[in-house]
Amino acid sequence: MNYFYDPKENERVAHARDSFSGRLLTDRQFDEAMAITGIMEREIAKSGAFKDKLGDYAFAFARSEKFDAVKAETMLRDLFKERTGQSMNDMHKAFAERAEKLTQEQRESAYQYAVEVGTLIEQGNKISFNRAFAHQAQFLAQELGITDAYAKSLMIDEFRAVENAELYDWGKELEEQFYRPQIEAEKAEREAARSRGRSRERSSGDGEAPSRGRSSGTADTLSRGRSRATGRSTYRPRPGP
Repeated sequence: MNYFYDPKENERVAHARDSFSGRLLTDRQFDEAMAITGIMEREIAKSGAFKDKLGDYAFAFARSEKFDAVKAETMLRDLFKERTGQSMNDMHKAFAERAEKLTQEQRESAYQYAVEVGTLIEQGNKISFNRAFAHQAQFLAQELGITDAYAKSLMIDEFRAVENAELYDWGKELEEQFYRPQIEAEKAEREAARSRGRSRERSSGDGEAPSRGRSSGTADTLSRGRSRATGRSTYRPRPGP
């Protein structure tokens, strides 16, 4: 069986396989269900929400199986708790509680993460503002034990407080200055490569065209010659039914 989880969770996954919901599934179904629990865990860490995505995945999971979406959602919730040690709702609440308990110093640390967004755009290899922003928010979230979404809001607030400017506007200006030229250069390079390829194809085709033309012309001439010699048309009507 192929599982999609942290190797340190081996024991909990084994318990999940032997649980009531786990025993109802084939190996393939269990693999898919465990993969979905991992997706749900990441979604909670990213946004704090999970109900909409859980409903979507439960429906997709059940669609090709012999159980309905409601049962699929129950299974996924059970297996999530077996694998992580807490329910989806408990995990959601834990993120919210940690956000409420942040100290002022922890909140202010978000400014440095926001500034590093600019560093990534300037020095990175084709890194857009959205990508840099998400990257820094994820690291801040892991540091403080909060969701990525809340980390982003902290970065925006602290950048505004210190710089008296908007993080989004500043980042987009840097994107136009550093990221956009890299992308345009890459597009130009790809177009030049395609043009060189088309030129080679045309050159190759031009070299073969005369041979094909002579062969085709000879065949047509012979065909017309045979028609004139016999005095009959090359057309043959189809026999009647």
